[in-house]
Amino acid sequence: MANVLPKDKQIAVIAALAEGSSIRSIERITGISRNTIMRLGFRIGQGCAQLLDAKMRNLSCHYLQFDELWGFIGKKEKHRMPTEDPTLGDVWTFCAIDSETKLVPAFRVGKRNHFTANAFVSDIASRLKNRPQISTDGLNAYVEAVENAFGMDVDYGMIIKNYGNDTGHHHQERRYSAPEIVFSEKRHVVGRPDMDLVSTSHIERLNGTTRLHMRRLSRLTYAFSKKIENFEAAVALHFAYYNLVRTHGNLKMTPAMAAGVERSFWTVGDLVEAAS
Repeated sequence: MANVLPKDKQIAVIAALAEGSSIRSIERITGISRNTIMRLGFRIGQGCAQLLDAKMRNLSCHYLQFDELWGFIGKKEKHRMPTEDPTLGDVWTFCAIDSETKLVPAFRVGKRNHFTANAFVSDIASRLKNRPQISTDGLNAYVEAVENAFGMDVDYGMIIKNYGNDTGHHHQERRYSAPEIVFSEKRHVVGRPDMDLVSTSHIERLNGTTRLHMRRLSRLTYAFSKKIENFEAAVALHFAYYNLVRTHGNLKMTPAMAAGVERSFWTVGDLVEAAS
C-alpha cells in the first residue's frame, strides 16, 4: 500500500475518513479507488488500535463516564436470520471519557451484554493508576462489570433517565429527535462518589462527536460496515484521531496533551506514520 499510494495521498484519505467523509465521496473527490481507500483505512485503523493500546497506559483519570453507542453491521438486527453470521446486526461501541481531560482511555466493540461490558471495564481498570469515580447510565451490566474489575477500589454512581412518550401533533416530525427526559434519578452503587458529579453529559456529547466523525455511525446512513473487522478499524481510527490529533474546543489542546500522554500536537501525517 505504502509503495502504491503516495504518502500525501494517504494523509488526505485518512484525514477525510477521520472527519466523517464516506468512502465513495473520497473516491469522487480524490479519484482514488474505493478498494484502495478501504484497504488503507483498514490498515491504518488496525495500526491505530495497537497505537492506542500502547499509549493509553498508567493513566490518571479521576472522573470517568461510560456509555454505549449503537450501530449495525451488514443489516439491522430485525433483518438478521438466525442462521446468519452472528456478527451481523446490532453492534455497540462501549466507550469511556475522562471528564477533566476529555481523553478516551479505552473502547470496546461488541454486543450490548455482560460479556462486552466486563471486557470493556476490565480494560479500563488495567489502564488506570488511581481510584476513579465512575458514572454510568442504568445498564445493569455495568454493576457486575465494575465490581469484577475494581472491587471496592472505586467510587461509582449511576444516573437513570426516564423518557416520556411523544404522542403529540408533531410526533411524526420528531421521530428522529431525542425524546424528552421526564425525570432523572441518581443512585449510589459503591464507594463514596460525589453525587453532584454523577453525570453522563460528557460521554453523551462524545457520542455526538463520534457520530459526526464516523460516517458508519451517522443517523440514517448508507455507509454502514459490512464486516465487524472494518467497523473495529474505523472506530480505532476515530478515537486515535480524537485523542491525538483533533484539538478540543474548550481545552485548546488535544485530550492526549491534557492528560499528559503527549507533549505536543499530532498531525494526520504523524498518525499515519505511527500507525503504518
